[in-house]
Amino acid sequence: MPLPRADFTPSGADETFWAATAEGRLLLSRCESCATIVWYPRPFCPRCGGRDITWFAASGEATVYTYTVVRKARGEYRELTPYVVAYVELAEGPRILTNIVGCDPAEVRIGRRVTLVFDPPAPDGEGEVRARLYRFRPSD
Repeated sequence: MPLPRADFTPSGADETFWAATAEGRLLLSRCESCATIVWYPRPFCPRCGGRDITWFAASGEATVYTYTVVRKARGEYRELTPYVVAYVELAEGPRILTNIVGCDPAEVRIGRRVTLVFDPPAPDGEGEVRARLYRFRPSD
């Protein structure tokens, strides 16, 4: 059973980020003043305070940095257990929180190579796809 879909409307500084996910792209931002890759999406650089932030597409390749297997959950997640919540380290450097899907949770290991996947498009009440959640699956 798939994990629940995103149910929100992006706005503000992260609108560009979420609009790209609707198209199946994961964007990262870079500070043009100091070259820091900024994660999570925000309008300034946490390193130098710069506001000259540009977007670029992530490669979609990552490595499991750490993870946990959720075996007990509440609400709509109860029927989905077990599932994996993980931090993955993107090839570009940032570590992001996500789910590992497409395999038995027992197959997930720290250091395992994973590849970006997106939830299927799900139109909102107005018939538009405004965002899709990103997840990762084993590369091998």
